[in-house]
Amino acid sequence: MKRDLFILVLVTLILAAWLGWQTRTQAPEPVVLQAGGLLTGAPEDFRRVTGPEPLEFPADHALHPGYRNEWWYFTGSLEGPDGPAGFQFTLFRFALDPGPMPDSAWRAEAVWMAHLAISDGVEERFHQAERFARGSAGLAGAEAERWWLRDWEVLATEDGWRLIADAGEFAIDLDMARLKPFVLQGDDGYSQKGPEPGNASRYYSATRLSAAGRIRLNEQWQEFEGNAWLDREWGSSQLSDDLAGWDWFALQLDDGRDLMVYRLRQHGGSPSPYSAGVIVAEDGTPTHLGVDDFSTSEQRWWRDHEGHRWPLEWQVTVPKAGLDLQVEPLFDEQRWEGSVIYWEGAMRVLDAQSGEPLGRGYLELSGYAD
Repeated sequence: MKRDLFILVLVTLILAAWLGWQTRTQAPEPVVLQAGGLLTGAPEDFRRVTGPEPLEFPADHALHPGYRNEWWYFTGSLEGPDGPAGFQFTLFRFALDPGPMPDSAWRAEAVWMAHLAISDGVEERFHQAERFARGSAGLAGAEAERWWLRDWEVLATEDGWRLIADAGEFAIDLDMARLKPFVLQGDDGYSQKGPEPGNASRYYSATRLSAAGRIRLNEQWQEFEGNAWLDREWGSSQLSDDLAGWDWFALQLDDGRDLMVYRLRQHGGSPSPYSAGVIVAEDGTPTHLGVDDFSTSEQRWWRDHEGHRWPLEWQVTVPKAGLDLQVEPLFDEQRWEGSVIYWEGAMRVLDAQSGEPLGRGYLELSGYAD
């Protein structure tokens, strides 16, 4: 869900972008990914999402000027010649203060950040890289048929997208074809996250994409194939102040169903009544879920090298769909170490009672590293 939830622009990101950094050359001070964040401009200065509006494709694949933040988010579960892997590619756009812009070819109405990660399930190694750019001089942007930050780019194909990104020590070149219709999250794409006007985002997903291509690890290209997932969101004031973080699951089951649930955590740990999700049938029919339609419970916690505790094994139940799932990571060390601290990793999905493998997916955790 991500998406509604990456509500921050880092001070370090903004400085880096305005200084012309296109690739991070030194590690900025990390900022915890949490419900609050550092954004330029007050929310009321930007357009806000306050109700359903029709979405149009492919036009809505492009950026949405006037909104405070936006993202294009791929995750995927792959299988290679030696075993499993996962990948994440995210392009974030953060609008600057919407006031008057300088008369310059280098003026920018937004700064951009991209995250690229490969989870090597064979060697249990998490490869990650991030980049920054300002939204000027063609350095970064998003059109209906192309999303990019310098030479990391996603290109539209006849039935999906191609992702091409080289981080130096690792790289990915992957074709993804859409197997199901787009899912409009919430109320026809209006995804409400809180009680105040504007505590919402425009949100749609492609919950199952076939994925095939190659990944370079250890200076060697190898062929991979599997499934991927796309989330798209934009808005200006999605999260209310009473939220401490979120737990987001995107699971693709072997029986053809896809499940997305997210628990918005209030201070104190109780789920927000705006927690939600969707289950998508094999034929693409969505069934939307409210906070009372599913449950998520922590089964095992992991402590990172800085002493922060993260819940990495879960039981996820959706009674109306007959699902009682055990969700566990390919390996524990899939925490982001860049300018933003969060955990995002490739997961296995098992039957909670029998232990039978049922699928693969991704988990994102925020707000645990305060």
